[in-house]
Amino acid sequence: MTDGSRGAPAEEQFDDDAGNRVPGGHARGVLTYITRSLATEPESVVIEADESPRGIRFRIHVAPQDMGRMIGRRGRIAQAIRTLVRTAGSRDGVDTNVDFVDD
Repeated sequence: MTDGSRGAPAEEQFDDDAGNRVPGGHARGVLTYITRSLATEPESVVIEADESPRGIRFRIHVAPQDMGRMIGRRGRIAQAIRTLVRTAGSRDGVDTNVDFVDD
């Protein structure tokens, strides 16, 4: 039996409910990709994650000159990042919160 979209045997398809995944892994991956893509110094991006029963709180530390790029005019980019991370987190069934920390 094959999956018509990829031609791979159905037995080889990955199960999203495998139980061996990191909580909020999709959200963390999306957040890492977006913040490092926006930053002029991607190596200075640090993401801290705190898990609680209510969800995962991500705290983003970036170089001082990149903070404005992460926030955007009137906070529009920051809000867009929060929306994308929340959507990715819902795939894992977790609530997310993203804070930008000014060092």
